[in-house]
Amino acid sequence: MKYEAVIGLEVHAQILTDTKIFCGCSTKFGSEPNTQTCPVCIGMPGVLPVLNKKTLEFVIKTGFAMNCTISPYSRFARKNYFYPDLPKGYQISQYELPICEHGYTEIVVDGNVKKIGITRIHMEEDAGKNIHESASGGQGGNYSFVDLNRAGVPLMEIVSEPDIRSPKEAAEYMKKLRTILRYLGVCDGNMEQGSLRCDANVSVRPAGQKEFSTRAEVKNINSFKFVEKALEYEIKRQIKVIEEGGKVLQETRLWDSNKGITESMRGKEEAHDYRYFPEPDLVPIMVEQKWVDNIKSSLPELPDVKRERFVSEYGLSEYDADLLTDEKPLADWYEEATASYSLSLSGSKIISNWVKGELTRLLNEENKTIEECPLKPKQLAEMLTLMDKGTISGKIAKTVFEEMYKTGNDAEVIVKEKGLVQISDESAIEKAVDEVIAKNPKEVERFKAGDEKLIGFFVGQIMKLTKGKANPQIVNELLKKKLL
Repeated sequence: MKYEAVIGLEVHAQILTDTKIFCGCSTKFGSEPNTQTCPVCIGMPGVLPVLNKKTLEFVIKTGFAMNCTISPYSRFARKNYFYPDLPKGYQISQYELPICEHGYTEIVVDGNVKKIGITRIHMEEDAGKNIHESASGGQGGNYSFVDLNRAGVPLMEIVSEPDIRSPKEAAEYMKKLRTILRYLGVCDGNMEQGSLRCDANVSVRPAGQKEFSTRAEVKNINSFKFVEKALEYEIKRQIKVIEEGGKVLQETRLWDSNKGITESMRGKEEAHDYRYFPEPDLVPIMVEQKWVDNIKSSLPELPDVKRERFVSEYGLSEYDADLLTDEKPLADWYEEATASYSLSLSGSKIISNWVKGELTRLLNEENKTIEECPLKPKQLAEMLTLMDKGTISGKIAKTVFEEMYKTGNDAEVIVKEKGLVQISDESAIEKAVDEVIAKNPKEVERFKAGDEKLIGFFVGQIMKLTKGKANPQIVNELLKKKLL
């Protein structure tokens, strides 16, 4: 029997505010344990929370980017459960009246566009962090500690419809969300630091069946690779349980990335298990339409729109446009370089090739982002202008580019300092051509006998002799003139 996976994702994104959702404590990552806390976020009796308006603004902005309806009236609720990292014994979240509902986003998988529904986007506070250590100081073992720096950090939970049908679709959906959130500037998307986390609800059913089957929730997924691996394992596990005559249990499972398996953690909670009720210390949220309209008008150009514009305006392939628009800073860098160099389609494609090739290679070698790039877009444009003028060749340009990246100096300065000006004097190049022809009589005979591929050999030898400075066009013209 063939089976179909049914997957829905609950993505928790840390909202990029300077202070926590209900108090003025810092959200800075990596501080000493329990130094970014106050009576509000550690749940002391008698304190009152006050909503961070920026959190609300950022969630509304995300709702618009994901085609949601913004609720004019919403409210917070208490989600009650007991755990050492939850000092109040409840989490302030939203339940029956979230701020954003009924949206969607689109992903592309194997060249096909698919719409993934968004059930809701709501605000909530994060819990603290439990740290388990042994007496020797390693992970796991005898002692547990609680760090409450993260308690009260603002989160938005983005809940998808069960529209995802494969682990690959799930990973693409996560990547799309991360790109949108980073474009908006509402979340840094750093999965290693826990700024973007994912829980997956997954079930399997016989192909063609419309009814949903019993689902399991998989927690602790913190990378795109693990999203795919965890779901692949869980789908196979559920199919095996069914085929062996068993029943899939409704439970919460934990993804163990070291073992590559999911393990049972506890029975799956239902909403009534949390005893949700309206948060009495916070008034309902009523947003003015004028303010909401202002937020909508402040939205940046989003990834899908930018990608389509790059294809139509710059004549790029969809593949190249995808690469360049995946991160907003990279897209901005490309556009600035293009504006400085040429508005022609050929100029746009040349810039694209340099960004995808040499620039990306150098950044990857040093594990740097485009924001950390020492090379300015205008400098690339100036170097390409030197190529157009015949001052440097394409081969020399690669040397110049690396030197610009390392030193931050302009191309013209590097060319003068290192004597890299291209040789375009025909008489000087002719001497080099004659010398190479004279030193390689056998290759000359083979070329004249019809082995025209040897033209590349002769060009290479001339470039070696001139240290890459000879004008390639003149070299080719002279070679053909003398060999044919």
